[in-house]
Amino acid sequence: MTEPGKPLRLSRNLISEAGIGIAVVALANLGFLIYLDATRANSNPYMGILTWIIAPAILITGLLIFFAGMIIERRRRRHLAPGEIPEYPKIDLNESRTRVILVTSAVGLILFVTMSVIGSYQAYHYTDSDAFCGTACHKVMYPEYTAYQASPHAHVGCAQCHIGPGAGWFVRSKLSGSYQLYSVAFHKYPRPIPSPVQNLRPAQETCEQCHWPAKFFGAQLKVFNHYAYDETNTPKEVRMLIKTGGGSPQAGQTSGIHWHMNIANEVTYIATDRQRQVIPWVRVKDRNGVVTEYKSTESKLTDAQIATATTRRMDCIDCHNRPTHIYRSPDRAVDTALLSGKIDKTLPFIKQQAVAVLAADYPTTDAGIAAIAKVLPAYYEKTYPDAYKTKRAQIDGAVKSVQDVFRAIRFPEMRVDWRTHPDNLGHFASTGCFRCHDDQHVSKDGKKISKDCQICHTVLPETNTANPAFEHPVDIGDLRGVNCADCHTGGGM
Repeated sequence: MTEPGKPLRLSRNLISEAGIGIAVVALANLGFLIYLDATRANSNPYMGILTWIIAPAILITGLLIFFAGMIIERRRRRHLAPGEIPEYPKIDLNESRTRVILVTSAVGLILFVTMSVIGSYQAYHYTDSDAFCGTACHKVMYPEYTAYQASPHAHVGCAQCHIGPGAGWFVRSKLSGSYQLYSVAFHKYPRPIPSPVQNLRPAQETCEQCHWPAKFFGAQLKVFNHYAYDETNTPKEVRMLIKTGGGSPQAGQTSGIHWHMNIANEVTYIATDRQRQVIPWVRVKDRNGVVTEYKSTESKLTDAQIATATTRRMDCIDCHNRPTHIYRSPDRAVDTALLSGKIDKTLPFIKQQAVAVLAADYPTTDAGIAAIAKVLPAYYEKTYPDAYKTKRAQIDGAVKSVQDVFRAIRFPEMRVDWRTHPDNLGHFASTGCFRCHDDQHVSKDGKKISKDCQICHTVLPETNTANPAFEHPVDIGDLRGVNCADCHTGGGM
């Protein structure tokens, strides 16, 4: 027999034994999850929620139960004589009741451990999924996940772009994920969620695992379909040869838009804003080592400030800055809906009215949806009463389609839309290429970063005799010094 009060003896009670059992299983699962998380090539930062928070919490809970059992056992023993406390429990296998309890406990323990490990493994795979990334923090990540599902990279895992392989970025993702969890739990996250331009992995280590600029050559045909803001929603097709270019110094001369890439040339720049939309200084180093620096004539940066400023070496993301989370403008989204037939093109002024109602600001998504259901039918009832009567089905279909577009491009609760994250691929509704190609970035010897349209694309004529140079459909005079985005805001004319 043993004396009461000794810690080792106090642990011999059912409550403490249950607690230590929970702790042991939690510890085993924690080790299993850490092993899985560390050995996978592409780890999900949200896996840290399960590995570093839930599993340790269960472990701590088991330990607390263990010590609580010891305290309860100590209080119980105060009322017992020393000789009444057995050192070990009495187990007599000759008793059927004892055998049943022992077998049941052993089978239960095996099942518990097995199910726990299987559950941890399944939980790991779920938290490693894109659905978990987009829906675990539904309100916060809803805009990003919605845009992701409609993007060209919808079948590419989140972690492949946001983390990639390697231990260093794995650790950084864990630290970032921990802070994100804190931000969501205590509502400290910003609205909108900013683009992670400051801490994205270099494109050479992510994008170029699939896309290889050195293997691109020549030009690509691109057809742009637009609809006018007139009564008949006049369609206009603009066909261009986009001079994608590329190539390898070993295979031949690099050219085209991919000239910017780190194939044979090194382009470095200074941005004065977080989203890298204002670029006052650019440096180009060609394959022969010749360096040319361009400074914007509108820049107020001094040579001393340029010397100490943070520079960035250009890569894929500087132009393809919205490869996945693409927030289309109302103008572009309605053009797509008209082209695909989701909105009836015969409805008078439907392009104008749909863009107008989509571009208006609303406090909530529900308010926007309700406004669309009210404004569009009311317009046709007042302005085109005959069409309102004869084309009611088309109008109702247009309302539904415009509402679907609204849910895909406008997120009032998180303050996210096409204006939040400018798209640098092109220059139609945002500055894009014209951040540098504006004829205002000039070198000391007078060279300019040209704004000539023919550098990057060739507009194909509508007939064999037409002028191949781009002609604006509306005569607005001299286009020099004017950017497309000055008029084309994405929310109507």
